[in-house]
Amino acid sequence: MITIYHNPDCATSRNTLAMIRNSGNEPQIIEYLKTPPSRAELVVLLRLMGLTPRQLLREKGTPYQELGLGDPARTDDELIDAMMAHPILINRPIVVAPLGAKLCRPSEEVLDILPSSQRGAFTKEDGERVVDSNGMRLI
Repeated sequence: MITIYHNPDCATSRNTLAMIRNSGNEPQIIEYLKTPPSRAELVVLLRLMGLTPRQLLREKGTPYQELGLGDPARTDDELIDAMMAHPILINRPIVVAPLGAKLCRPSEEVLDILPSSQRGAFTKEDGERVVDSNGMRLI
């Protein structure tokens, strides 16, 4: 079972989802802006990925600055509270797969945790080739 915390408006997230599908797997898709993880789920995801809340915060296109989240005095609990109140602050895509959990930025990071090889070539939306026609990773 593979789960992706996905934002369909994000090219990185769309590319990650496409690479999961290119491996022959259909993941559980959680559009986390519509259905955010609970606080407990977010804490588990952070632990599985080996990240701190600060490392998972998204700055671009979010209320990061307005909320003063760059202040190093902010505690992990405060940062998690902010992500719960504003799910857009959670960076994406997050993928949980049999081989681990990762924040897949760049999208090809997903290849490290997929249980199946790529079935064929894959090119990102921006034209960057990631996988050749034999399913071998290029980058």
